[in-house]
Amino acid sequence: MEQEIKVLLIDDHEMVRIGLAAVLDTEDGIEVVGEASNGMDGIRLAQNYKPDVVLMDLVMEPMDGVETTKKLLEIHPDCKVIVLTSYIDDGKMYPVIEAGAFSYLLKTSRASEIADAIRAASRGQSVLESQVAAKMMNRFRQPKAPEKKPLHDDLTEREMDVLKRLAEGKTNQDIADELFIGIKTVKYHITNIFSKLHVDDRTQAAIYAHKHDIAE
Repeated sequence: MEQEIKVLLIDDHEMVRIGLAAVLDTEDGIEVVGEASNGMDGIRLAQNYKPDVVLMDLVMEPMDGVETTKKLLEIHPDCKVIVLTSYIDDGKMYPVIEAGAFSYLLKTSRASEIADAIRAASRGQSVLESQVAAKMMNRFRQPKAPEKKPLHDDLTEREMDVLKRLAEGKTNQDIADELFIGIKTVKYHITNIFSKLHVDDRTQAAIYAHKHDIAE
């Protein structure tokens, strides 16, 4: 005979807990080992009963489903958290999934669907309500914003030469002597460098150069 799946219910609505417990107790292989009305009590019961699956509401006080999920998995990492909620907005869905929630169902789910999700979780199979799955897929399909090229990519080769020497603390005359160009040309290049790097002075330009490994 297979061992029963131990389930802990965490929901701040008593009637929801009563209804879930009544339905799940009729399911073969599932045992409701405890009920909690908030996240703090749920964590305490989880320490005592070590449930295989936690069926949890998302919006609760004083500890919401996201924080409860994090703390539950810290003390009982093998537990599978199934979120059962009325909410499907991104601001609530993504944080709890990132916190480690294993499955995500809506309270409009049928009793048989909840029971099947519990059995699936015990086998290591995640279940996402169809609307949640669609949102997740759309999120990953969104094209990533192109990476911005560094500002110094717009510098000419000669401007890069000047910037490297500027970062070494050399004077305009030193730079002119090393590059065999006139001092007016050096000043012209430095003006362009300041403009392209969006800096106001030599110190800021030098900091930029060192930050981007341009200085020799």
